[in-house]
Amino acid sequence: MSVKKTIASVIVVIAALFTLSIAEAASPLEKWAASIKSKYDGTAIRVLGIPHPASDALRALTPEFEKATGIKVSWELVGSGDIMSKQFLGQTAKDVPYDVYMTKGVYLPAYETRHVLADLRGFLNNSALTPPGYDYEDITLAYREGLGVFRGKVRGIPIAGESFFISYRKDLFDKYGKSPPNTTEELLELAKFFQNKEPGLYGISMRAETGRTFALAWDLFTSGFGGSIIDQKTWEVKVNTPETLASLKYFLELLQYAPPDIETFSWNSAISAFTSGKTAMWYDATSLQPWIDDPKKSKVVGKVAYVPPPRAPKGRFGPVGGWDLSVPSLAKNKEAGWAYIAWMTSRAKAKELIDAGGIPARFSTLNDPDYIAKNPNFVKALKEALKASGNLISIGQRWIPATPEGKKIHKIAGYYGGQALLKKMTPEEAVKAAEPELLELSKKIKATKF
Repeated sequence: MSVKKTIASVIVVIAALFTLSIAEAASPLEKWAASIKSKYDGTAIRVLGIPHPASDALRALTPEFEKATGIKVSWELVGSGDIMSKQFLGQTAKDVPYDVYMTKGVYLPAYETRHVLADLRGFLNNSALTPPGYDYEDITLAYREGLGVFRGKVRGIPIAGESFFISYRKDLFDKYGKSPPNTTEELLELAKFFQNKEPGLYGISMRAETGRTFALAWDLFTSGFGGSIIDQKTWEVKVNTPETLASLKYFLELLQYAPPDIETFSWNSAISAFTSGKTAMWYDATSLQPWIDDPKKSKVVGKVAYVPPPRAPKGRFGPVGGWDLSVPSLAKNKEAGWAYIAWMTSRAKAKELIDAGGIPARFSTLNDPDYIAKNPNFVKALKEALKASGNLISIGQRWIPATPEGKKIHKIAGYYGGQALLKKMTPEEAVKAAEPELLELSKKIKATKF
């Protein structure tokens, strides 16, 4: 054999060994992505979502997913108040041009009655479709069961699980020698103290838009005062009880120390007021915290600290809410859509998603020393907020009642509570007016076989 042929043969062998070494060095996720690419290269999928820190992070990682799998992804964003109606209309018309949905985990019963979502358990149990080491059980129990599972079926994977906590301007609290609130009484006192303490400064910001949003915020306090709008064990109406009335009076008094247009505040208005420096405190969802630390969205970066929901007379309670990624039952590219979800929510990608501004949903993330070290105060408050959420579940209550009528419950209560906020009714008149409509709805819930 000539020297040239010998050299050529050696080069071929070296190249083959080099290629083999690269393949062997590939991570399990990369190997899985290569197998997905062999099946779905060139497939185009569409995602319907909302503007949110979680969707920002998902979109930031999308080009890497596209390169690894060959699946092309396009996102469409709509308002959080519009997304469910859009999803339900598509289901009714049997015209669903999307392969992945962002879904409201607390409203799974409403999705269920309309058969909108596919059961993901089959995908999770399929090793060809789910990357090795995905570790579904690593997703925190409150999020996994509270947002993604309904009646044993996996309808979504949490990507923006949230409890509620209080964010406060540490610079202002230090300036005036104030400690952060631990109780509802202290929260009220501090909101009053900071109201107009400096030009253009208000005590607190939180969602309170008249209607359903108002009731969602009011329900942050009902259990702590020993009340409830409706008892979710018996479906008995409790809105017109002394305890529930006390919670409404407290909430209305707290809102006196909010910006003057508080009756228009949805969650995005509430956080905008805080991040623009207009309020000393903000009481809302933990999942929105990345925006507080984003210099492009916030003027209070580096000035904020966090504490869990305040302890009320009957204890410390908090809600569980948030968003999932789901596959529409009528999606045309279910497996490719699931591949996107599986990649983005895998344990292997959890750190990258958080670094991109995503929301922690896994035990492994919350206990990661590197993650904790970035903002120990935030992580401590987040863990304590999740405990408060567990307290609520332990007494048989959920922030959103687990019934298809859950939205109507809050719509009715929020309308009349909003009338009290607008001073068109007294608190007593509001709960009394809400009671008959809620009683009718209660009868319907009790009678249904859902």
